[in-house]
Formats: sequence, C-alpha cells, structure tokens
Amino acid sequence: MVRGPGEAGHWTLLGVGRGRNRLRQQRLGASPRVGRSCYGRAVANLRIVVVTGMSGAGRSTALNVLEDLGFFCVDNLPPALIPGVVDLVLAGKEIRRIGFGLDVRTGMFLEGAKERLDELQASGHAVEVLFLDASDEILVRRFSETRRPHPLAPFGDVQGAILAERERLASLRARSKQVLDTTGLNVHELRRRLSDYLQEDQPKGLMVVRLVSFGFKYGVPVDADLMFDLRYLPNPHFVPDLKPHTGLNSDVSSYVLTSPDTEELLEDLERFLGHTIPRYEREGKAYLTVAIGCTGGRHRSVAVAEELGKRLPAERKITVSHRDIRRGDRTSAVG
Repeated sequence: MVRGPGEAGHWTLLGVGRGRNRLRQQRLGASPRVGRSCYGRAVANLRIVVVTGMSGAGRSTALNVLEDLGFFCVDNLPPALIPGVVDLVLAGKEIRRIGFGLDVRTGMFLEGAKERLDELQASGHAVEVLFLDASDEILVRRFSETRRPHPLAPFGDVQGAILAERERLASLRARSKQVLDTTGLNVHELRRRLSDYLQEDQPKGLMVVRLVSFGFKYGVPVDADLMFDLRYLPNPHFVPDLKPHTGLNSDVSSYVLTSPDTEELLEDLERFLGHTIPRYEREGKAYLTVAIGCTGGRHRSVAVAEELGKRLPAERKITVSHRDIRRGDRTSAVG
C-alpha cells in the first residue's frame, strides 16, 4: 500500500486485493467481455467505480470498502490521468475492478472528468459514479466534531465552502448512477450500505427497493427517488401513553395503521409501486429509494414503512430503514 500527499495535483495509491480478484473471476466462471483500450488494442472490459461527493459525506470510507472488496483504488487523481491508469491496469491482466476517488482537492483538474468517464464508457468499460451526499447541517456538524478544515475553507466559513463545493460537483452528481445520502448513517451503517450496493452477487435485473422513513423536521433525504408525506395521518405524539415510543412499538403501530386514512394510503402505495417498480427496473436502475416522511420521523413514517415493506412482493429485494428514529428520543420533535 502506497500513500502520497493529499494536496491538489497529487494522488494516492490505496492498494489492491489481487487474490480476491482472482477468486471473484473463478467464481463467476465467465470470460470477461472484450473492448478496446485508449490506444486501440483489444482488452477485457473493467468495472470502474468513481467515488465522489461532498467533503465529510464519507468518501474515504467508501474507498476503503471498495478496497476491501478487491478493487484497485486510486484517490485524488486528476481525471486527465485516469485513462492512463486504466491502460496500466489492463496490461497486468489480473485486475478487473478499479475505484477512483475524486473531490474538490483536484481543483481545476476536476474539469473534464465527465468527458473522460464518457470516453471510458464508450470503449466498453462499465463506468459508474457513486455520489455521497449529506445535509448541510450534518456536514457542518461533522467538520466541527472532527475539527478538520474544509478543503475549500482552511480558515473557516464551512457553510460557504459547502455551497461552493456543491456547485463544483454538480456535473458529476448529474452523471452519477447512485446518490447515497449519509445524513443519518454512522460509519458501520455506511459500510453496510456501500457493501450492499457494490457487491456483484445480485441477480441481473433485480432492483433493490429501499423504504426509508424520515422526519421533515430534519430535511428530506437527498437520495430519494420517490417521496410521500404522511403528516396528515393521526399522530401518536399527542397521545401521552404513545408519545415516548416509536412506530416499532405495537401500540403505536396499531394506532397509526388502524386509521382508515392509513389503510387507504397503503393500498394506494401498493398499487403505485406495483406499477412503477418494474418500469424503473427496465431503465436499468439498481436501487429505488422510497422516502416516507412525517414530522419527526419517529411514529407515523416508521409504522407505515414497516407495514409497506411487509406488503410488497416477497420475491423482491426490500430493505426498510429509519433515518431519524433515534433523534426524537432526545428532542421535542413531533412524530
């Protein structure tokens, strides 16, 4: 493992799990497709994952997960040099998966990233951009807690630096295959989510449907594909015996789910998702994030997300998570 300086214009080799790559190829039991390198010769196609996103959103963690999965990882490399690294990897024949980390530290070199990635895609490689994001409030808090300066604000004004960073990364975000919101995730949850996304064991065409409850009080999930507002449903927050509990509690869940409005909503959501999920799959989408929100993210959204997860077809890959369920027990949030 070789590490270099982190300043703009420098790059860092994180390493490669060559043994893991060999095992992966043997287990798949299929010959890789053949395309052409940047110099025109026939080569086996690669899987290339570009990890980018907001500073403080978990990019370094994502690169570590890639490395653990056997990817050859290069961090903070100017995009113009990416095709050259790809050709070097192809010459070795053993590595078939590469991870690149891109962030604002590359400065002016960040320009042209989209064009370089499009060229690699056109040459036959499987290129995907994973964009990590989080709410501005959480990003500011993370920099405050770690006492590290923002790359664009070494002397302060983190909020202004975040706004500037969003502008600089807008084109890469638009190019991304997946936007991952890390707002409510700790490092262990983030690693699990990343591993689930990056694993290649999922059957072709099987899209993962993520049901995420949240509280509007804390902002909407930035990676939501579909979002539903439940704030009109009966609220357990105003029932003294139910207020301290969450939607995972049977009494709270029963209070929410026995409402005629809730049953009508669930039936509508079943029909709507039954219609839309196959169509998203046809578009080649790997993940569909369905955000279900109430005021504080503790009661109504939790109960409905859990029930909806049970009602969707069992043959589908369904995950249910609750972004803000732990916040409410320390605040006066209305559920």
